[in-house]
Amino acid sequence: MNQRATVAMPPADVAEHLVQGRKLQLATVNRDGTPHLVSMFYAMHGGRIAFWTYRVSQKARNMARDPRVTCLVEAGDGYFELRGVQVTGEVTRIDDLAGVTAVGRLIAARMPSPLAVGDLPPDEVAAALDGYVAHAATKRAAYLVEPRRVVSWDHRRLMT
Repeated sequence: MNQRATVAMPPADVAEHLVQGRKLQLATVNRDGTPHLVSMFYAMHGGRIAFWTYRVSQKARNMARDPRVTCLVEAGDGYFELRGVQVTGEVTRIDDLAGVTAVGRLIAARMPSPLAVGDLPPDEVAAALDGYVAHAATKRAAYLVEPRRVVSWDHRRLMT
């Protein structure tokens, strides 16, 4: 068995890694063909990566022109801790306010909230977060990644 096959994650581990992650590296294609790489918060929605961004952002313009993306979700610091999932695919854009808001809520629910610091009760924190999502959604588009290729690695498997 080659090393590539040794470190590849089984499908269940890939799914778990994607569910556990919160941030990904998103690569889109600039007009001149160069990569545009940014960090994004994301959530899983129906087994697909979901994220949102401002409608006028560079990545939104890039995806409108070319829907191909690559997403990387990685973890680990030392070599024998490194693990990651790279999803290459095409995005489907969501523009309707309800859909954008739903994706925003999924992402916001997974983010550590600075509002939770202090004496606010959890229901007030949730209401403030919901207010933020409702306001931000009016300026954003959401995206779902339709996977075409998934590559994974888990260097912890080298130690077994």
